[in-house]
Amino acid sequence: MEDKLELLKSKSAEAELGGGQDRIDSQHKKGKLTARERIHFLLDEGSFEEIGKFVVHRSSNFGLDKQKILGDGVVTGYGTINGRLVYVFSQDFTVLGGSLAEAHAEKICRVMDLAMENGAPVIGLNDSGGARIQEGVVSLGGYADIFHRNIKASGVIPQLSAIMGPCAGGAVYSPALTDFIFMVENTSYMFVTGPGVVKTVTNEDVTAEDLGGAQTHSSKSGVTHFSHPNEIETINALKNVLSYIPQNCEDKAPQKIYSNAGSNSEIVEKLNSVVPENPNQPYDIKDVIALVADENSFLEVQKDYAENIVVGFALLAGRSIGIVANQPAVLAGVLDVACSKKAARFVRFCDCFNIPLLTFEDVPGFLPGTDQEWNGIISNGAKLLYAFGEATVPRITVITRKAYGGAYDVMNSKHIGADMNFAWPTAEIAVMGAKGAAEIIFKKEIKASSNAEEKLKEKELEYADLFANPYNAAARGYVDEVITPSETRKKLIRAFDMLKNKVATMPKKKHGNIPL
Repeated sequence: MEDKLELLKSKSAEAELGGGQDRIDSQHKKGKLTARERIHFLLDEGSFEEIGKFVVHRSSNFGLDKQKILGDGVVTGYGTINGRLVYVFSQDFTVLGGSLAEAHAEKICRVMDLAMENGAPVIGLNDSGGARIQEGVVSLGGYADIFHRNIKASGVIPQLSAIMGPCAGGAVYSPALTDFIFMVENTSYMFVTGPGVVKTVTNEDVTAEDLGGAQTHSSKSGVTHFSHPNEIETINALKNVLSYIPQNCEDKAPQKIYSNAGSNSEIVEKLNSVVPENPNQPYDIKDVIALVADENSFLEVQKDYAENIVVGFALLAGRSIGIVANQPAVLAGVLDVACSKKAARFVRFCDCFNIPLLTFEDVPGFLPGTDQEWNGIISNGAKLLYAFGEATVPRITVITRKAYGGAYDVMNSKHIGADMNFAWPTAEIAVMGAKGAAEIIFKKEIKASSNAEEKLKEKELEYADLFANPYNAAARGYVDEVITPSETRKKLIRAFDMLKNKVATMPKKKHGNIPL
């Protein structure tokens, strides 16, 4: 028995050493943690239970049979984060470059299956050189097995991916199928084809960082949702995101104990002065969010991408909610291709996992121009419309200022199923802005006037008074109440509490056909 225990200790030590001390040192010199160190910082102390520690690869090609390193390049298992069960796999770059093949893929699939069966999030820490060439098509089959599970798990359990090193070729599609992607600045990258192939095919000279680094994907492509300077901050950000979302699609959004609801402290006087008197003057919608949400609770998602719309999680009276808000400080808050896709994806995530939605609306319309039309603003704008329209979670809209044209409909209007719609007195709800509308409607009168400029101003005010104020929409029931801005937080807390047991019945169907 003692001999067997000694063998067990020896095998465990060998597995935990990964590819050996020299390769671990090399990993550290690059500013990267090892697979096990990442799990150590991710999970609660002492909670990790490993699965498949002694698995080895199954190839006898190219001398790999002489390298029977335990674990086959990935550490898998389960543990807790702040007491909540999660499943995790962490690719080990020190073992065969973290390359994926049959046994490696089977270990990942195993924890994904367990996560589905037990209704808990699955977290992937990616650091891999890609498919293991020595195992040929078996490696490609392993990727497809993982992709298939990503797809089945979508909308059932949260899936989070942290890119801790290289992630190239087919490997990128598993993170792309998950809910949120985190990247580490300067040490992680994602691309389908690397700089060498790009140079050969298109003759473009580009670095791995410029082609697929964290900055590129957080600001240009929108592929990544969060980027951070180092791995520790990335891991902490991942844990923070988890605190806002439930364990699975049948669980309710997290709620912390909150004792001030209904008290006078919910009146926020600063909100009365956020929107400028000049309707064309910009302001930062994040100031509104900060004043309405619980203090320091707003967590922005994709903050550097399509900045004309703001999305993220927050707490309202301790309850986790998702926020979608037009940003008047960037492009006047117009809807375009990029921001429509960004917001639609976030809305659908919240709806998957029972997270109520709050919309702040200040939108002058869709961005005009050939670039937008040729890049599909029609179908892409429809994605946001579809996402809001199919959402069955509690949905509330606050119109702070402009709500013009089709963009009024798209931004969670009453007509597409919003539960409650509030407007501030500064709200302008109309087909178009007062100046443009007056120029069309009163064209003849303005032209016939001796002072056309003065006549235009007169008619502009007339149109604004008749059509662009929120009371016309309220008279129709399209707005439930015109409220003092300072009362917004109090009204929202009460409205979300009223909607907490909402039940929505959808038509029977396999699934809808969102305009992808």
